[in-house]
Amino acid sequence: MWDYTDKVLELFYDPKNQGAIEETGEAGVKVATGEIGSIACGDALRLHLKVEVASDKILDARFQTFGCTSAIASSSALTEMVKGLTLDEALKVSNKDIADYLGGLPEAKMHCSVMGQEALEAAIYNYRGIPLAAHDDDDEGVLICSCFGITDTKIRKAVAQNNLLSAEQVTNYVKAGGGCGSCLTKIDDIIREVKQETAKPNLNTNGVKATTEIASSMFNGGQQKPLTNVQKIALIQKVLDEEVRPVLIADGGDVELYDIEGNKVQVILKGACGSCSSSTATLKVAIEARLRDRISKEIIVEAV
Repeated sequence: MWDYTDKVLELFYDPKNQGAIEETGEAGVKVATGEIGSIACGDALRLHLKVEVASDKILDARFQTFGCTSAIASSSALTEMVKGLTLDEALKVSNKDIADYLGGLPEAKMHCSVMGQEALEAAIYNYRGIPLAAHDDDDEGVLICSCFGITDTKIRKAVAQNNLLSAEQVTNYVKAGGGCGSCLTKIDDIIREVKQETAKPNLNTNGVKATTEIASSMFNGGQQKPLTNVQKIALIQKVLDEEVRPVLIADGGDVELYDIEGNKVQVILKGACGSCSSSTATLKVAIEARLRDRISKEIIVEAV
């Protein structure tokens, strides 16, 4: 049984704005429609927007969804969120915004919020007469997951926008890798490439608290202070506990700090991580890259 928030259940049992919007010939108003997904893949969403032509403002929004509890709740939430926005403002709504509106979604259901964001983009681009591929470039991407027809472009976008760290997370967000599994290694490679391209210091998916505390421990008046062994161990353990372990635990895995020798950090991968085919990516992307960002560029992580 999925652990749904009260808001998710509320919008599932009593969805807002369900149905279609038909063109009525009303002066100054047009209807935009966007479709994403397919019944064959398990989820499908058709989004309708009633737009005031002069202002580009969304006057009404409705949805038709074939899917699970999260798909219906995400679609309903999206229609509530975009009412009153201009089309340009609506384009800034992300899948994370949809999930946040719902008070969170189980990670395995995050693809439902992604579907909502994509349907919104499709509706707006269709309204403007612009091919979605011109913005998304999916048609020009390399096919990675043949089971669900997912390209590298879509995977890269999901990884970058949601700070995804494992192939399992990518599956949860865009379904790639959720079929035969033959593309999981390619997905790991894409994650590694995206992280290398976008890696910046002091980024923290759990907020700024841990980064601020680590930075204040390392710097004094703008001058970097060398860390003692005790400080380094404490900081490494802090990053593992606050930033790495929650992500791994959500995927059924875990990590334990085993030993530290200079800049070499030895860890024990547990649970699903210990037997996962993408354990190397977990070490390098989820753990080593994070510790390098937070503490030292010289850190090397090894499994024991």
